[in-house]
Amino acid sequence: MIYNLLTPYADSFFLFNLARYHTFRAGAACITALLICLVFGAPIIRWLRSFQRGGQPIRDDGPERHLIEKKGTPTMGGVMILTALVVSTLLWADLRSGLIWAVLLVTVGYGALGFADDWLKVTKRNTKGVSGRAKLFVQAGLGLVVALWITALMPGALADGLALPFFKEVLVPFGLLFPLVGMLVMMGSSNAVNLTDGLDGLAIVPVMIAAAVFALIAYLVGNRVFADYLQLHYVPGTGELAVFASALIGSALGFLWFNAPPAAVFMGDTGSLSLGGALGALAVATKHEIVLAIVGGLFVVETVSVIIQVFWFKRTGRRVFLMAPLHHHFEKKGWAEPTIVIRFWIIAMILALVGLSTLKIR
Repeated sequence: MIYNLLTPYADSFFLFNLARYHTFRAGAACITALLICLVFGAPIIRWLRSFQRGGQPIRDDGPERHLIEKKGTPTMGGVMILTALVVSTLLWADLRSGLIWAVLLVTVGYGALGFADDWLKVTKRNTKGVSGRAKLFVQAGLGLVVALWITALMPGALADGLALPFFKEVLVPFGLLFPLVGMLVMMGSSNAVNLTDGLDGLAIVPVMIAAAVFALIAYLVGNRVFADYLQLHYVPGTGELAVFASALIGSALGFLWFNAPPAAVFMGDTGSLSLGGALGALAVATKHEIVLAIVGGLFVVETVSVIIQVFWFKRTGRRVFLMAPLHHHFEKKGWAEPTIVIRFWIIAMILALVGLSTLKIR
């Protein structure tokens, strides 16, 4: 909005010219989102407490200490994240960009699904919200619509091609099946972040790290000079997504202020489903879907641990892990929560560096 308002006057006043630069608007979006969280975070938490009797329902089969330490903590803190993210993106992004609206659609849509799930949990006072089948149906439908939209905005072979890390000039053609690939990326990312969100601060920092990587990727692939220099596929218009990704970083930082151990609020499915969907949409739009699996490797590992646990238990009646997802396994082994969280953050940072290595010149 600010970009669209100031650009016509850029030539007459040099400060307005700053609005033309993605880097300036990305930084402004990040700071704006952070300030929105810090200013409105406490009132939002008070509002959440006002209608959540006893806070988020805690699973009876979860780690025993959760029943004591986390009881009474409100959930649905994703409202704070989404408010800051959407407002700052609308303020600083070029609203003529179709990619911005496509990514916002999947982010807000998945957030609304998560909100409905959280609402049912806190009002019915149990851990069962929206049914798993209904969740997957909504995620698939919305993901497919957004994937089709992004595909329509892509030029030439980029529209239905899957880029491979390190193989700079390779695009694997999927043809009419590519929107299904994009849908699966968004669904998978959304549910993977949801599974990882189980300890104070555990999910939000890896999301922030992944968003930082994709802010850089969006800026680079959206700039023909940098894309040619790094031998990346040039994707017109993705520079605006750097503004969105930076707003995501700022909102995540602001939320972490309240989510740091001991958490004053949990993001809930409102936050985890929307943030995962946002990362998936960024990956599809920037043609770095496989890189997301590397950068978000922590989310992948958490998801795989659940798949392995369920598969092996159904076949043998025995468990591979003491409890799944993986972070609960280490809780059961006696690791302190801050130890698990910080070590997982370290792993997330290492994986981000590995993902960034795919951008090196061949």
